[in-house]
Amino acid sequence: MARISIDGQALVVEIEGLDKLWALKSRLVIPLANVRGATADPGIVGDPKGVRAPGAHLPGVITAGTFHLNGEKVFWDVHDAAKAVVIELADERYARLVIEVADPRAAVALVEEAITVR
Repeated sequence: MARISIDGQALVVEIEGLDKLWALKSRLVIPLANVRGATADPGIVGDPKGVRAPGAHLPGVITAGTFHLNGEKVFWDVHDAAKAVVIELADERYARLVIEVADPRAAVALVEEAITVR
């Protein structure tokens, strides 16, 4: 699971627990200027992931790490599809972040408010 917050003009994604090990990341910091938007999307876990490099993927259990699909890098950290949020990025290492959060609606509202105010 991940925890998101806003720190000044940056979106901060903290990877929690053992997911740090599976995703090979503990924290991502993205300038708000490069965040396009966020949506709660439980259906995304059924989409193709691409080539895992590096990361972990056990269908129905965990998808975590960097995945390459159609020339883009996507960061995943999802166990529970019902709590998946997709954050679209521009001019960043990753084209999008697909993360599990405790409250998807609150996470989407936080991101949308932050990019509206910037």
